[in-house]
This record gives sequence, C-alpha cells and structure tokens, in this order.
Amino acid sequence: MTSNNNDLDKDMLDIYSDYLISSFSFTTATGLSAMLDHQLSHDKITRFLSQRSYTSKDLWKLVKPTIRQIETENGCLIFDDTIEEKAYTDENDIIAWHVDHSKGRSVKAVNILSGIYHNEKATVPLAFEVVKKDQEFVDATTGKKKRRSGINKNEYFRSIFKTSIANAITFKYVLSDIWFGSKENMQLVIENKKHFIFAVKKNRLVALSHNDKLKGNFKNVESLGLEHGQTITCFFKGIDTKMLVAKQFFTNQDESTGTLYLAASDTNLDFDQVTTIYQKRWKIEEYHKSIKSNTGLAKSPTKTARTQSNHFFAAIFAFFKLEKLSRLTNLNHFALKSKLYIRALTSSFKELVKLRAQIGISA
Repeated sequence: MTSNNNDLDKDMLDIYSDYLISSFSFTTATGLSAMLDHQLSHDKITRFLSQRSYTSKDLWKLVKPTIRQIETENGCLIFDDTIEEKAYTDENDIIAWHVDHSKGRSVKAVNILSGIYHNEKATVPLAFEVVKKDQEFVDATTGKKKRRSGINKNEYFRSIFKTSIANAITFKYVLSDIWFGSKENMQLVIENKKHFIFAVKKNRLVALSHNDKLKGNFKNVESLGLEHGQTITCFFKGIDTKMLVAKQFFTNQDESTGTLYLAASDTNLDFDQVTTIYQKRWKIEEYHKSIKSNTGLAKSPTKTARTQSNHFFAAIFAFFKLEKLSRLTNLNHFALKSKLYIRALTSSFKELVKLRAQIGISA
C-alpha cells in the first residue's frame, strides 16, 4: 500500500532506524541501498527523508502503546537538551551556533530538547524539538549577522509538558536541571497537580515564611546556610506554593566537587527521597549518550533542515527500539551494540576467508 504525504511511512522508518542501529560509521542513503543489495533505491530512501517532516506527534503514535503498558503512578517526566557538534555541515535554521557549556564556547551544532518517560520498567522518548534559530539579526556590538530562536527552550518545555497532560500520561514527578527551573515552568507543573524536582541557581530568591513573602523579604538560596543533607521549606519569589529546598554536595569523576540546590514542590519528602528521585534525571543523560553513540544521531551527511531533522527523528525512534530489545535481552544499549559489532566482524572475517580460498591465498 502506498502512503500519502501525510502518513507516517512505518515500513521505511523501520528499515532506516534498523540501519542506524546496525551501522558503525556514517549512515547514507547510498550505504543503506548498498547494504540491501540495491533492492531499495537510493532515491526512495531520500524521498522518505524529504517528503514531509516527522514530529513529536508521530513519535507519540509510535510509543503510545508501550507507554500505556508500562506507565505507573511513580513515573517521571524528564527534560533536558543536548548539543551535538556538526562542524563540517553547512549552517541553516537547525545547524547553527550554540553555546556548549561543557566546552565553554560556541560550536556549530544541532540543539535538541527531549522529554522522556521513565520508571522502573523502561525509558521511553515522548517528544523532541530541534531548536530552530530561524530569526536573523545584526549584533549591535560586532555588527555581524547572527541567528536566534523565535521559541526559547522553556517554551518548548511547557509545550511538551502540556501535551503530556493532554495525552493523559500517568506520572508523578517532573525532573530537570537548572536551565528549566523557571517560575513559569514550576507554576505550570503545580497548576496541573503534579510535582517537580528542579535544580536551581544559588542566587534564586526565597522567603522563609508567608509573612516574609508578603513583606518582600527575600534572600538568595545560598545565604540560607544549608548543610549537605538539610532541607528547608520556603516560598520562591513569584510562586505562592510552599516548597522544599535541599542542598547536595557531589563528587565528579575527576574528583572535583560541587554543590547542587534542589527545589521540590512535594514538601512531604525528606532529603534522601529528594536526592533519590532526582538521581533518576541521569536517565536522560544516558538517553543522550545512546542516541549519539548507538543510533547515529550526528552520523548522517544530510543537507537540508528537513532531512536532517527526520534523521534525528529516526535516531530517537531507534533508541526506542533498542530500549525494547534491552528489556527483552537484559543487555544495555552498549552491550547490544557490541554484540552486533562482534556478529558483523565474525561475518566479515568468514567472508574474507572464503575470498582468500577462491584466489588461492594461504593464511
């Protein structure tokens, strides 16, 4: 059956996403066609990537049956964005210059915001937005043309959250880092009778009582003098609901240490519960690592914003397929990928032995 331009081409998506999982290098329409002995033409693959844009609505249709099977009352929605450098790709609305905080500089890259669902059963991508820097402006300081986004990441956050509520997804907590802890985001979660645990900046203003709040007596979180393991209830500026603040010390892999202030809307939690729940936020870091390493997020030489975005969509869907395989095999994504690599290497070695035998070259 032929799909019209508004349909999700599930057959092609399955083939392409399987190719992303199976590949260990750059992924191209030519490479996929060759892998299938040209039973699928290069042109058909290119049409799949270019005929229409695949969005979070399409992703929801694909993951909804699984979500309905696994969703639980203690589920979490986790939000974060990631930057993947595309230094040798021409600049456009989605391949643009972004500040990479891990490198402390701007890089030419794609910036993707994701929302995932996580509980003890699985981690499932719910939605994604490829940040578009679709507005050109002239920098007043340098006089140079630059790009900026007409929609900021907090607006994307709120859009994905509202859609999750509209889709009646069962969850209790929303988790995110400092970049999504705005008062608008907090208020939205509270209004929808859900809870959040957000990391917040040390200069965030709070009042220690409702009376202090009415009088405008605010102080920054750092000045509260909290020790590791302590919590305190207070009122954030601009929000009427009482919240819990916890201070957590942590040690990085390089032995450096840091401090994290966590704001929780559920004031019934103690410190251990706050930090244990917030630790689940790490699942989105694992998700980012997997789509970059295991499903070829940035390993496509696609040229246009639409084909690039559709490739990213397929990489996210490939993660979903890997996650389902992971649950069936009890192997993590990297172990599954390693297993595929060993199988491919074994097949390649056997083919080489066969070719040597045909032309009489001894071992």
